[in-house]
Amino acid sequence: MEIWRLDHAADPAVLSSWATHFRQHYCPDNILPVLVDGTGKTNAEYLRSVKFPDRTAAPGPSVRAGDFAEILVADFIEYCLGYWCPRVRYEDKFNRNDSTKGSDTVGFKFAVEDGIDAGDELFILETKAGLTPTKANRLQDAVDDSKKDILREAVSLNAIKQRLLRNGEPTESSARVQRFQNETSLPFRRRHGAAAVIADAVYPEQEIDTVVTVHHPNAGNLLLVVVTGDDLMALVHALYERAADEA
Repeated sequence: MEIWRLDHAADPAVLSSWATHFRQHYCPDNILPVLVDGTGKTNAEYLRSVKFPDRTAAPGPSVRAGDFAEILVADFIEYCLGYWCPRVRYEDKFNRNDSTKGSDTVGFKFAVEDGIDAGDELFILETKAGLTPTKANRLQDAVDDSKKDILREAVSLNAIKQRLLRNGEPTESSARVQRFQNETSLPFRRRHGAAAVIADAVYPEQEIDTVVTVHHPNAGNLLLVVVTGDDLMALVHALYERAADEA
C-alpha cells in the first residue's frame, strides 16, 4: 500500500495551471468557443451549467469529488509511475451530474519503444473519494468495485480507442490501445489498482489497515493507493470555479 500526502497551497499560478488542466478533461479549450456559440452564455456560464457537475444540487457535489479523485489518480500514474493515460473520459457526458461509466482510470506502459512485447502493461484502477464524512471504508469500496474491471475491460478499451479516433488523434494513439484488445494473440501484463482520495477529517474513521484484497481476481498484481489532504472538498470547488472563470 502507498500513502501519499497532497499538500495544496493557495498559489494563484499553480492553481490557475491546475484549473486549466482540469478543464481540458471536460472540454478542450480549442473547441469551447464553438460549443458556447449560440447558447447565449458566457464561457463560464456554459461550463457551470452544461459541462461541470453542479456545486450544490445533489448528486453534483459527489460527482465533482469523484471526478477530482479520478483525475488526481490519473495524474499520479502518468507523472509519477510513467504510464500513458489518455484523458478522454469526461468530455462527452450526457448528464453532467452523473459519473462516467466504465473503468475509472486506464494506463498503458510499453516495454520497447517500437513494436509489441509481452512485457507491455495494462493498468486499470478503481478510485473512490472520501472528501465528506462517511462511515464507508472507501479503499475497501475501491477494491471491491475493482473486481468488476475484469468485465469492463473490453468496453473501456473500446471507448478510449473510439474517442481518440473521433477526436482526430494520430492513429498511433489508437493503435497503442488496440495492442491490448487481443490478449490471446498478443500477451501482456495486467495490473489493477484500488485508490482512495480521503480528506483529513474523514481519514481517522477509514481503518484502511483492515482492507481485504484476497478475493480480488488479480490480488497478486493489485496496487493500493491512498491520497490524503486537508479540506479537499474546498479545493475541488475552488478548482471548478477557477476553471470556469478563467476559460
